[in-house]
Amino acid sequence: MPTKLGQNFLRDKNIIQKIIQVANLTPADLVVEIGPGEGILTEELSKMVGKVLAIEIDKDLIPALHKRFANNKKIEIINADVLKIDLQKIVSSCELPASPAGGQVTNYKVVANIPYYITSPIIRLFLESEIPPQEMILMVQKEVAERIVASPGKMSILSLSVQYYAQAQILFPVPSRAFFPVPKVDSAVIRIVPDPSQTLPLERGGVERKKFFRIVRAGFSAKRKTLANNLANSFHLDKEAVENKLNKLGLAPLTRAQELSLEDWKKLAKSLQI
Repeated sequence: MPTKLGQNFLRDKNIIQKIIQVANLTPADLVVEIGPGEGILTEELSKMVGKVLAIEIDKDLIPALHKRFANNKKIEIINADVLKIDLQKIVSSCELPASPAGGQVTNYKVVANIPYYITSPIIRLFLESEIPPQEMILMVQKEVAERIVASPGKMSILSLSVQYYAQAQILFPVPSRAFFPVPKVDSAVIRIVPDPSQTLPLERGGVERKKFFRIVRAGFSAKRKTLANNLANSFHLDKEAVENKLNKLGLAPLTRAQELSLEDWKKLAKSLQI
């Protein structure tokens, strides 16, 4: 099978069953799968849900997927880049007979072994969507999973980006031998559940969200420098004034960006005038 897009295909049936179990699927569910590859997980998902939208960017994999699922009406194969499609339109146009809303889809889940090289953009795409999923069960690189659920001391732009919108937890590890070709890194399955309070338009696309992430990016702009230095340099502020702001929030002058919690960043975003 072609791997020019960095694809490693999940072959371990026990891992596939564990993914199915933790996803808590029902016949009323619509599942979006990113990167179905050979369709092994896709087939198992279709046994549990009302419909699977399998989005595959690699056109070379599409003929085999169409052949495999030619008689499976629960599976729709979409040859597209998930980062460029109209996600809202595709999801909203689906109808499920078992849906509580009488066929109209009101929610969906994402279950996928996502391509590792675009993990962050994919997660942000769904969390910032006008119609975020009910939950996401994702296979990601183990190191990335650990970064996503990081606590103060090891925080990053990625962990803040996910934790701002959702609750995340690592469910179980996956060894590299579960894939073909065997990758050089181990993986992990994570659950990401969007926080309904963050789905308001103001939070998702308005001034507050933009200001929050602008300050976060500035705070992490130079890893070796203190948070006060980074903020002062990025926004052309007086360093002493920034240190005073941090002090009022209970943060020491030499604090670095990775040491702040999500709540610290939210307080900082409210206190800074930029």
